[in-house]
Amino acid sequence: MIEGSKIGLRKLHVDDLNVYRQWNQPGQAWQELDGPYYPKRTPAEVEATVENLKARIEADNWPPVPLRLVIAQADSDRMIGLVSRYWISEETQWAAIGIVIYDPAHWRHGIGYEALGLWTDYLFEQQPDWVRLDLRTWSGNTGMMRLAEKLGYTLEARFRKARVVNGQYYDGLGYGVLREEWQAHFRLGFRTTI
Repeated sequence: MIEGSKIGLRKLHVDDLNVYRQWNQPGQAWQELDGPYYPKRTPAEVEATVENLKARIEADNWPPVPLRLVIAQADSDRMIGLVSRYWISEETQWAAIGIVIYDPAHWRHGIGYEALGLWTDYLFEQQPDWVRLDLRTWSGNTGMMRLAEKLGYTLEARFRKARVVNGQYYDGLGYGVLREEWQAHFRLGFRTTI
């Protein structure tokens, strides 16, 4: 468990799967902000993902540095979201990170800041050969844009009119932070700021 003040980051448990199933059904508010230009999963696809996750949890089949961790409330350990990572270019150790907080009641309370900051810190600590992390979003997700900038990520790429949401064009955005920028911004580590 990576402990923060409001939340912690931890492995996915079997007990989390009902929460995961509930919040990944079509029509959730978070889906309007998190990659709304991608095809939506059907209930059957969500169920297949839940079964796959259950098998992986039971087999404890995870990479040494996880691809995702649960965002859990510090007081109850209840799952409220996920942080994730994926490769842009594994050959050059170029990774991107993501976050989802499912319930809008948890938005705008500093939880995203804490979770993404802890995740960035953790990945830089666990992967000493990584020199940068990326974060991808779109110009319609102003909350994510503000979060990236508050954490010290720099807007490095703007792909104009690259995303279509509800018939409107938006820009695709790429943010990045270099290890030395992160360490300069959070000299004593991110945890000391929360």
